[in-house]
Amino acid sequence: MTLSTPFTRHAGIEVPLICGPMYPCSNPELVAAVSEAGGLGIIQPISLTHVHGHEYREGLRYIRTLTKKPIGFNALIEGNNKIYLDRMRLWIDIALEEGVRFFLTSLGNPKWVCERVHAAGGVVYHDVTEKKWAQKGLDGGVDGLVAVNARAGGHAGRRTPEALYEELLPFGVPIVSAGGVGTPAEFTRHLRMGYAGVQLGTRFIATPECKASDAYKQAIIDADEEDIVLTERLTGVPVAVIRNAYIDKLGTDAGWFAKWMLKGRRTKHWMRTWHALNSVRRLKKSLNSENVSTDYWQAGKSVAGITSIVPAGEVVREFAAALD
Repeated sequence: MTLSTPFTRHAGIEVPLICGPMYPCSNPELVAAVSEAGGLGIIQPISLTHVHGHEYREGLRYIRTLTKKPIGFNALIEGNNKIYLDRMRLWIDIALEEGVRFFLTSLGNPKWVCERVHAAGGVVYHDVTEKKWAQKGLDGGVDGLVAVNARAGGHAGRRTPEALYEELLPFGVPIVSAGGVGTPAEFTRHLRMGYAGVQLGTRFIATPECKASDAYKQAIIDADEEDIVLTERLTGVPVAVIRNAYIDKLGTDAGWFAKWMLKGRRTKHWMRTWHALNSVRRLKKSLNSENVSTDYWQAGKSVAGITSIVPAGEVVREFAAALD
């Protein structure tokens, strides 16, 4: 079944469901499979190029050989690194040239992204965890919000899906729920709550199309809610991961020196850069690792409802069928 919402109309899709951008798990085959089934696959450009080895434009065109349906693009725009931001501007321009019209911004001020995308007739949604970030995104011109709640994997928010929806509702724009949805019942519950769409991440890792290791996928299947813990050792801020032997050995606290560095007006940029480079290296290594004693595996509390590896298209169709 299809369901028309403000989000599906913005994205030009049939099912109000996003395969969220994931570093390092967003390989082209996964992105395309979700879009082909009627949802919206989102390109994560660093994953596309750095992890999965595609030249950027050719990677976009490869996805187009797998599906002609709409796809999206994720732009992480925080920071003052001119080289990185120039590359992101180029990536966005190329995505627009290749026909992408849905953009999801994360961190930073999305104003310059909105100016570029709106000029081409596209739309921009912005990742937020609370009201103040939503206000900044809307001041920058975004068309909708992706509300990252406390049940999400990776960089989770602090609020429940219900509390976050109520906090963002007065802004009067479409809101997509992100975090904790692993079953069709949870999907429909979030839509009935008032969300215009739902973003899934962890559920799509446990699919044949995702190029994560079998050990990573099995860990998702085996895990329950209490196995999801927050660690500061990956990026300096809390990240939701599956508790395993490596997490137990390393601990979850960033340590006094890292915390001190992150508090300083100047030193926080150095520390964030170090953490970013370190996390890119670690997460890329963990994607194909079968060793639970040496790696982080990001996941959200939706693991509780994930019991098998299912093709991505089947996930979309099963969730869509629950709308009846």
